[in-house]
Amino acid sequence: MSSFYSSATNMGKILLLLEELCDLSYPQVQQKLNKYIQTETNAKISFLAPILVKSEEMVIHVIGEQILERELRLPVLNNILYKTVQNKEPTTMDITLLDEEILRHLQSICPMPNSFLTIPIQHPKQDYIALVVSLVDDNKNEAADECTEIVQECFRFCLGFLLNSFTCYEETRLKRQCQSLLAVSRKLFTHLGDFSDLLREIMAEVRNLTNAERCSLFLLDPDQQDLVAKVFDGIAMKESVKEMRIPIGQGIAGHVATTGNLLNIRNAYEHPLFYRGIDEVTGFRTRNILCFPIRDENGIVGVAQLCNKKDGLYFDVFDEEVATAFSIYCGISIMHSIVYKKMQDAQARNKLSNEIMMYHMKVEEDDVQALLNCKDEHNIKDFNKFQFTPRSVPYKHMPCYTIKMFNDLGLIKHWKLKLSTVARFILYVKKGYRDAPYHNWMHAFSVAHFAYLLMENLQLISENYMTHLQALVFLMSCLCHDIDHRGTNNSFQTKCSTVLASLYSSEGSVMERHHLAQTMCILNTEGCNIFENFNSKEYSEALDLLRNNILATDLAAHFRIVEMQEEMIKNNYIKSDPKQRKLFFDMLMTCCDLSDQTKHWKVSKKTAEKIYDEFFSQGDLEKSMGSSPIEMMDRERASIPDLQVQFISNIVLPLFSNLAILFPVVQPLVYVLKENRDLWEASKVTFQKYTQSGMKGIAILLDPTFEEEVLQIYAEGNNDLSTGTMIKLKLNETKNNVQIQSNNVQT
Repeated sequence: MSSFYSSATNMGKILLLLEELCDLSYPQVQQKLNKYIQTETNAKISFLAPILVKSEEMVIHVIGEQILERELRLPVLNNILYKTVQNKEPTTMDITLLDEEILRHLQSICPMPNSFLTIPIQHPKQDYIALVVSLVDDNKNEAADECTEIVQECFRFCLGFLLNSFTCYEETRLKRQCQSLLAVSRKLFTHLGDFSDLLREIMAEVRNLTNAERCSLFLLDPDQQDLVAKVFDGIAMKESVKEMRIPIGQGIAGHVATTGNLLNIRNAYEHPLFYRGIDEVTGFRTRNILCFPIRDENGIVGVAQLCNKKDGLYFDVFDEEVATAFSIYCGISIMHSIVYKKMQDAQARNKLSNEIMMYHMKVEEDDVQALLNCKDEHNIKDFNKFQFTPRSVPYKHMPCYTIKMFNDLGLIKHWKLKLSTVARFILYVKKGYRDAPYHNWMHAFSVAHFAYLLMENLQLISENYMTHLQALVFLMSCLCHDIDHRGTNNSFQTKCSTVLASLYSSEGSVMERHHLAQTMCILNTEGCNIFENFNSKEYSEALDLLRNNILATDLAAHFRIVEMQEEMIKNNYIKSDPKQRKLFFDMLMTCCDLSDQTKHWKVSKKTAEKIYDEFFSQGDLEKSMGSSPIEMMDRERASIPDLQVQFISNIVLPLFSNLAILFPVVQPLVYVLKENRDLWEASKVTFQKYTQSGMKGIAILLDPTFEEEVLQIYAEGNNDLSTGTMIKLKLNETKNNVQIQSNNVQT
């Protein structure tokens, strides 16, 4: 070749080369450029190493005209070619200093000379070396200047095309990588239900992504400060070995777990942290290792360790990049699998608990048929009157009278309910109540009976205060509102951090939410779904009403809305307003729940005995736990008459007075409440006398002479008029006022 290179002579060759480069893949572009450079410089082999500035890598895809199966990615700093980048001058170097992988490829093509020439190519617009061109030939030292001129002239025109083609290639690679990772993540999330399967899938996928022979996966045990492997990838272990543990600070995996930094080790046996013991036990020979941390949003949860790049290669920067990206998916999927497993376990335990509960609550079909075929006439006098005492109904016939309430209100006929479904539902509800002194099945029956009285006597359905759907749910809500009551209140549940509190305390109304959950459990029991004839819209409305009604029986909820209820009544109730309708239903539920207080004093006193028996039992329990109960729960301190006067005056009487404004027909109940309040007031002196004699609490109420003395004192204080006569007089005096109030109620 002449010493002078004529640009004009070879310009046509370069233009022809550019034309040939069009529509070629990036490796093919390199292949063409190498062929051109080898031809023009008479070099045996040439190869190009574009530089990625951000990752500080050199990437080689083609050596001579041989496209590599997998590109070589070399760190710029730890590479002999860096000298050329640093000097920005052509440099002749000892070929044996080249990376061993490059040497292996060169030796497969031609015999190796002692040295080679490297030529830097500057980026035309920025101050850095964008490409290093290497020429391999024994004679290149003498013709270094000519070769440099040829190469630089070529890339004066071709560099932009090469770099653009390389950028496109990298973006395509990143796109494929992202698609692969997304596909992997989808596969991983299909294995959340089985933790072992998930770990095996993770190991298989990370092996495929990095072309590794093996993968070990260790999860961090924060309590023991160990890394634990329970699933093994091709490693022969003794059957007795169920897991492998590594102290968190030991070995390569321990170092990565501690530092959080990835380790890429090309020669495992030369690394000081490598432990040969596993190789000696298994017979596996570890050549190289890529070990990386697995993180979730809270930190490191484990370590993955890849062993032996296939085909004799080592893990490169590309593998590190894939591993780092994949570790995020690993961490998320592992944590989700653990949470999912906990949820599955919780659901299984809940299902088991429900099965056990339903087994013990199980209603036999013979009981259902016995209820349906009951021969009793079920016509107790005044059953549909406000003065009727539902607790006087024989206990065994209460389910029969519950069906009677459904039937009298026309709900069975309107919804075409199966009598067997209604009967089974009622028997399951009855069995769902515990034997608490007060919050038991008898209380549920009494509350439901008052709901029946309200709908029957106030004509709530025919006067459009309720739809048939709302009426059915109203009656059901009253029946179910205290299912599985444990005889303790919400405050106790929260203070003692019970299981119920852990489930519901964040939402408030702990017991009421439990009653609702138990109701849903019964509804979902075969043959108990009273809503089975509802369409989807009706079913959704029924469940919403059921929830609202049962939660409304929490007195804490009542206190939050009582002022709004009073304002609603003061400004005349508007039936069509959804907000007012909810307030109205809430008020009715509270009235039903407290309706025992509207019965005459002898009856309500017996109810008080049961209420305070339950309160004092809770107080005793609190004392045994080292807590001091409030006065109302403390049998040593509680003054029942004072508490009853406060309860009726502050809660019950205002509630029923508001109801009487809307429905004057219930005004007699207000008079009964006032009389009961006065009787409790009159009992204070007697109660104090008995207390001083050594009797306490419920024992005083149970003493028959106490009741007689109170009634006598009250009668004497009211001119010896009997309580019945007094009420009749009061009714006559206010008859005209009731009619006036009735006319003021908006219908």
